[in-house]
Amino acid sequence: MKKFLNLLLTLVLTLSAANAAGIDKAISDSRINKGAVSISVRNINTGKILYELNSDKPVPPASTLKSITLAAALNELGKDYAFSTELYKNTNNELILKLGADPFLKARDLRTLLKTAYEKNIIEPKAFYLDDTILDKTEWGEGWQWDDDLNPLMPKFSAYNIDNNLLKIIVEPTTKDAPAQIKMDVFYPTTFVNLVTTGTSNDIKITRNNNIAPDVLNIEGTISKREEREIPINHLKRYFILRLEDAIRDEKIEYYGNFTNIKLPEKNVYEVAKFTTPMENAVNSIMKDSSNMTAETVFKIAGGHYSNKSGSAEDAVKMLLDYCKQLGVNTDKIRIVDGSGVSKNNLVTSDFMTSFLTAQYKNDQTYKDIFASAGEGTLKNRMLYFRQYLKAKTGTLSDVSAITGFLTTSKGTPVAFNIMINDPNAKTSDKKMLEEYILRAVHTSY
Repeated sequence: MKKFLNLLLTLVLTLSAANAAGIDKAISDSRINKGAVSISVRNINTGKILYELNSDKPVPPASTLKSITLAAALNELGKDYAFSTELYKNTNNELILKLGADPFLKARDLRTLLKTAYEKNIIEPKAFYLDDTILDKTEWGEGWQWDDDLNPLMPKFSAYNIDNNLLKIIVEPTTKDAPAQIKMDVFYPTTFVNLVTTGTSNDIKITRNNNIAPDVLNIEGTISKREEREIPINHLKRYFILRLEDAIRDEKIEYYGNFTNIKLPEKNVYEVAKFTTPMENAVNSIMKDSSNMTAETVFKIAGGHYSNKSGSAEDAVKMLLDYCKQLGVNTDKIRIVDGSGVSKNNLVTSDFMTSFLTAQYKNDQTYKDIFASAGEGTLKNRMLYFRQYLKAKTGTLSDVSAITGFLTTSKGTPVAFNIMINDPNAKTSDKKMLEEYILRAVHTSY
């Protein structure tokens, strides 16, 4: 009997080594430092680890963190949650706009709200108030890079979310060697230092110094054909109020006063109009398009719901850690500071990621459905070999490339996986290629 057990153990170890050989070969062939690669592959049904490499090493997860923070937020808010921007009137003929931090709100939606007010004969309000208490006043995440403030993928976020929190800059050529024409599609107080000349190619650069002149944009280079650039709005409340004033004028409402902040009273008010956006829009934006602004907004709103206060990153993190505890997932080796994964202050392990994925899937099997399939979103041109087998979330930061999610192997085994590559000396394209080769090896070996 003892000989049989020893033989069985030897056979299991031999098969395990053979399965791992494909992954090990993919890493060695890539020439990426093995010490920079963290991997965890876990059988969803049994919870058993099938393969691991540096799986307890903390690494910035980049945008794969969104798969964790969103799950906790959905648990707190519910899948039927809707972002709501609501216009109220009190008994003193005053309007109160209750902001919902809707990341999909557009200037035209404000016009819709004001049009409804006009149709209800609310034409000359005595005052106009704003309730922005849904979120705190912090508009960027901890550890976000201040020198990357013109990156359209990293706009500020707040209760005043509108128009994606981005300004559209339009640069048009004039005559050869003459200055280009620079304008915006809406009014926002900005001064352009125009150093762009009309030439034979488009090669422009936009900079600003927030410490000296945050409303001055330096634009230099050459332009041969019209080009549009989007940059983050530096003062969200100012931009929001300008668009609100546009809507008031467009809908012929007579109001020229200030916009004071108050909390919506519980009594003596009635709803005039409401604009809502379903949570489903946010889920797709976060998990397929990897929107940082949407991820941060949802995370902080959920934190506010959890704490019954204005949403903050601190309370959102408490909510997440509490949810992990409910799932039975150990959080001793992780540190979370934002909802999007933009900050390098976020640190997780591959073991934590697959532990969470497995526990969350067992808690809610529809969880897998929110991940992108091969060929869509950030996987549009990737992992096409796995189209019917893979659901994943990608992540990219300087030095870091990551991917996490679910894979069904060629033997029909459902696995949760996490791969994080933190190598400053390797090209991003090489890291992403290695991720694909590792997943091919997982697919064929297990």
